[in-house]
Formats: sequence, structure tokens, C-alpha cells
Amino acid sequence: MAKTPQILLIYTGGTIGMVKDYKTGALKTFNFDKLLKHIPEINHLNCTISSISLDKPIDSSNMNPKNWVIIAEIIEENYNKYDGFVVLHGSDTMSYTSSALSFMFENLSKPIIFTGSQLPIGDLRTDAKENLITSIEIASAQENGKPIISEVCLYFEYKLYRANRTIKINAEHFEAFTSPNFPALAESGVHLKFNKQLIQRSANKKQLKVSKNLATDIALLKIFPGITKTVIESVLNSEGLKGVILETYGSGNAPNEKWFIDLLKNAIHKGIQIVNVTQCSGGSVIMGQYETSIELEKNGIISGNDITTESALAKLMYLLGEKIPKNKFKSIFETQLRGEMNNKE
Repeated sequence: MAKTPQILLIYTGGTIGMVKDYKTGALKTFNFDKLLKHIPEINHLNCTISSISLDKPIDSSNMNPKNWVIIAEIIEENYNKYDGFVVLHGSDTMSYTSSALSFMFENLSKPIIFTGSQLPIGDLRTDAKENLITSIEIASAQENGKPIISEVCLYFEYKLYRANRTIKINAEHFEAFTSPNFPALAESGVHLKFNKQLIQRSANKKQLKVSKNLATDIALLKIFPGITKTVIESVLNSEGLKGVILETYGSGNAPNEKWFIDLLKNAIHKGIQIVNVTQCSGGSVIMGQYETSIELEKNGIISGNDITTESALAKLMYLLGEKIPKNKFKSIFETQLRGEMNNKE
């Protein structure tokens, strides 16, 4: 007889873990030990659930790489005891945190599912119940005694996405996330339907490796019409800067004025890694397609291909933390590591 999956629920903060005090109307943190009182339907799930809450719940606007390491360590410490993990997180920075964890965990063979909600768990019209119940169901879904999902995912409003492909697109609707360049891994309707051909399988039996050195000496530079030399200079000359995500137009285009190209050239010469990603929510960087990106390509700027900005930032922090030799950095960044981008043709 198959053993009942053991699931660990990790509450980090966010709307999903709030209940309304109906006397004052204020939101207060929910005690997860009383989860069954609020969501008795969880009793019907075919799994055993334990929960851990961070000592002090974090509003997702205050999430940072130190907190990512804390979440990763909770999973690492409990990895052999549980069959799956559900991380409850505020939606604003969920794509950043979940993308980061996808890079931090190498040789992952169990599901880590991020979810949250737009309305608190105690609200009449809350989306928290469905998001939480289905996330637990996905984390405990098995086939032939093995988990169906063995990667870091994000579940929200009937769709399961690869976490490092997601962006938050709406602050108002229940459908808050999308995955512009990669299809959903599963959809929840009358039945839970997995798109198994899209799911990453951990082929090797190597031991789990958790990377905790994340370099935060990076910058995000969004190009806009009229951006001045002074602004770009001030970013690229920041003390200790190791990497930059350059958000360019369309398929990776930027001004080709000499002063702009020279500033980038000097930064690269100093050893700063510069990654070109598109400002468009969907689509890909194709350097060299237009004249305005030929100069970028020529000067050794890294192509982010179809990676999201959130995922590019996480990947840059992770790879810089891994102390990769400078001459190998570009080719490693441009290679798919966790399904976060399409491999170059």
C-alpha cells in the first residue's frame, strides 16, 4: 500500500495568512495550527500536513535574498522528512522569491509550490482556499510512488506555472500571474490536469545541493527615451557593482549612440556582467536582428533570450554567488539551467 504523502506548509507572510478581526476590521496574522478550523476541506486531501511559520511574517515588499536563504534552509532541513512543500507568500514579490529558489535548489526531486492570495483566508469571497487546497493537492500528487512535480512552481487561480517563468500582471484580479513565454504545467478545472510533457524531470539521482551565496551587488537599468548619460554613468559606476540587468526595447534594442556604447564597453571591461532582457512582457531578445542591438552583441553583452526580468535578477545573483570564472559567465548565463529560458537555437 502506498504511503500517505507528507506535506510541509511554510508560511512566510502575505495576504493569504491574514484573517479579518470583524470587530475592528483590521487584518491580523492567522495561526496555522488552526488551519482545519478555517478550511475543513483539507481533511479530505490524501496527505498529512504539517506547518511552519516564520517567527515574524514578512510583507512581500520586504522580502530580500536573506529571507530567501531562510526559506531555502527550512526546506533543506526538512527535505528528507517530507514529500512536498507548499510556500505561502505575498503575491507582490512571489515571482522573484520562487525564481530565486529554483536556482538555489540543484538536483531537486520534490515539489516546491508557491502560492498566496489576493484576499485574506477569512474573507467571504477569498481566493485563498482554492489556491491553498489545490497547491497542497499538487504537492502531494504522485505517480508510481514518485511526485509528478519535481521543480519549483507557482500556483494561482487554477494554473500551475514554472516559477521562474512567471510575472505578476495584475494587482486587482484573482488571476494575478501569467507565464508569458511558457505554457502552464497544470490546470485545475473539474479535474487536475497535468501537462506532463512540459514538466521537468530530475533525471539524475545526485544529492540535493542548496546554494546560499547570492550576490546582491547588482542593478536593474531600464532604458527609456531620453535617458541621460549621467543616469547611466551613476548606475554603472556604483561602487562594488558586479552585474546589471539591462531592460531594453522590443527584441533587445537600445540606443546606439557612441557615449552609451562606450559606457557599456567600459563597464564590461571592468568585469561587470551585463544581461540584456526585453521590457516586453512576452517575447525574446534577439541581438543582432536590428542595427540598434548589433553593437550590444559585439561588445559581449549577455543575451537574456526569453527570460523574465524577475528570473534574470535571480539567476544573476545566483551565478555571481557561484564565483564562476569571468570568461565562462556569458555562456553559462545563456544556457538553460532550470527551464527558465529557451535554449538558443
